[in-house]
Amino acid sequence: MAAGRGPARGPTGAMFERRRRAAAAMAEEAPEDGAVRTLPSLRQLSRALPFGRSHGRLGISPRGRLIVPTPCSQENADPQKTAFLLHKAWTLYSVTPLYGFCRGRLRDYSRLLSAFVAAEKQKGLAVEVGVELDIKVALSSLAELRGSELDQAALLVQLSSRSKASSRNSEDKLVWSGWFCSMFGDDLSENMPENFTCLPLFLTHGAERYTSLVGSWFQKTFDCCFRRLAISPLNLSWMVAMWAGCKLDRAASAVELVFSMPRLSQPLDISYAIHPEDAKALWDTVQKTPGEITQREVDIFMDCLYAHFHRHFKIHLSAAKLVKVSTGVASAHCDGIVKILHSQYLPGVLMLLTELAVSQIQ
Repeated sequence: MAAGRGPARGPTGAMFERRRRAAAAMAEEAPEDGAVRTLPSLRQLSRALPFGRSHGRLGISPRGRLIVPTPCSQENADPQKTAFLLHKAWTLYSVTPLYGFCRGRLRDYSRLLSAFVAAEKQKGLAVEVGVELDIKVALSSLAELRGSELDQAALLVQLSSRSKASSRNSEDKLVWSGWFCSMFGDDLSENMPENFTCLPLFLTHGAERYTSLVGSWFQKTFDCCFRRLAISPLNLSWMVAMWAGCKLDRAASAVELVFSMPRLSQPLDISYAIHPEDAKALWDTVQKTPGEITQREVDIFMDCLYAHFHRHFKIHLSAAKLVKVSTGVASAHCDGIVKILHSQYLPGVLMLLTELAVSQIQ
């Protein structure tokens, strides 16, 4: 989508289905496209995807339909097991399905990836698999992070470092984390051929060199492809509308929108902060049915915010590019960087991010 609020194509019928699910999940949990970049130094996918789009481009749905899916993993989920995912800046990637991945071989994969990272750090010198290394890799399943029965459990990858000067019993230092997940990624999962594992969303936190190494190993081992997942201004507006309407069990920070002004000799960003109660009250007047959300409602919500800002500052934000949104639920930047702040809405946030990843893959 170009900068500003010019004509833009809305979400497809398949996208609306997933966004209605995300909106409904947000409501139930409450007490009441930018430029694409590849991972650094990674090659393109060699194995052609043997499946097609499960939903054609059906155009814009005239209204939302209430769907209230309860993530199957949330019924007996322990929030403490996913607490470490909160309050960190995660960089987003989309990932094509993994070929030949076996959940029962996570320990073997950990040893192989550890040896690969060590060899790359030593500039190609041979490293024996299984010997004690400075970098330790751990792969584990996060069964708490899945939406439907078609979703695979999330896969967590952690890299830890041990100083050569430290004792054998000293605690390792976590230097990088990444996790693959799918939250109601049914559009891709339901047509998945045998031997393919669908975990379309990949989130990383840590040095880019480790992201590149881990991505290279997964690509070579499972014949998949990683691509940076940017977030368009249109999708940022969906996020701020959905998240601003969430009721939180504690005092929330201001709802903030950051805009970049185009065609200026010097870069200029405008920060627009709204009291969270005011933002929620506005959304409640716009949204016709709780648990449902439509593109028209999002447009009205944003137009109201633009009109209020212009009334006070005589600046047309509709001519600027929305680059970041922040709420008490989560924050998101157009470069594909997300910080999730509230465990209660973790599934709903991941649903929307999974949709964006699936859309980019398809």
